[in-house]
Amino acid sequence: MRWLIAVALFALVGCKQQPSEKQQQAAEGAGAGAPAAAKKLVIGFSQVGAESAWRTAETKSIRGEAEKRGVELKFADAQGKQANQINALTSFIAQKVDAIVLAPVVETGWESVLMQAKEANIPVILVDRGIKVSDESLYTTLIASDFVEEGRMAAEWLAKKTNGKANIFELQGTTGAAPAIDRKKGFEEALKKYPEMTIIKSQSADFTRAKGKEVMEAFIKSDREKIQAVYAHNDDMALGAIQALEEAGMNPGKDVTLISIDGVKGAFEAMVAGKLNATVECNPLMGPIVFDTITKVKAGEKVPKFIQSKDQLFEQSTAAQVISTREY
Repeated sequence: MRWLIAVALFALVGCKQQPSEKQQQAAEGAGAGAPAAAKKLVIGFSQVGAESAWRTAETKSIRGEAEKRGVELKFADAQGKQANQINALTSFIAQKVDAIVLAPVVETGWESVLMQAKEANIPVILVDRGIKVSDESLYTTLIASDFVEEGRMAAEWLAKKTNGKANIFELQGTTGAAPAIDRKKGFEEALKKYPEMTIIKSQSADFTRAKGKEVMEAFIKSDREKIQAVYAHNDDMALGAIQALEEAGMNPGKDVTLISIDGVKGAFEAMVAGKLNATVECNPLMGPIVFDTITKVKAGEKVPKFIQSKDQLFEQSTAAQVISTREY
């Protein structure tokens, strides 16, 4: 009797441990029909650094949009050094990211690492700065403002403001950087129509407020009596120049006309205070367009080689009316 019970129990357990052929087929069918979990997009983002309020705003926009869309963003701050960016890109390629977003420190020296990205079939999206390469297929697109046009806008405004007569002192951005090259180019092109507008001195201040102040102090020391206008390639350098002018007992915004580029909130505050005369906007809020573009590229859609952001000029007279609407 005990033997019969043991056999019955063994048979029952064996049935539970070994599903029938039909049960196996049903389970396999259910697994095949279940939707696979969507793969999380992984993006590598190499940023120049945090040298200005504009740069910080761009980083915040891209990071915020990645979080909003559930994208894993691998962020690398280059601290203004191209070597750090090349190392970051090499790392992104080794990690097999889905795409790379690059805000390049300078225009040249990218061929080798971008070739590695191309061979790995990883699209590279340039933001806010272009590069010079022998093969433009090494990057997918550039999302940026027209820096040359920004320089032209600044020159035309300054010519109108000064009736076509001014001694100009120029604060350039980082040597070799696309915005520094192009903003100078556009400015000089427009000035050709105004023979009595002369750039007396032009020097790099690396897009930073501290260097802007330092270079302006040197200009004041050597050519104080000649300074009539200052053209800065970004707002942070202009704000540094304003500080130097004030410390020297000069009156920025009145005795000296200043125009800069970027349109950060600090520039609007300076305009409201009467110390900066105008700024040309260069919108850093690129997060949405960057990820829209990546989505299209990953879906196999063709995107333009250059996607242009729209810029506009703001003057001291209207700054108080719009400052509350500024997001950066």
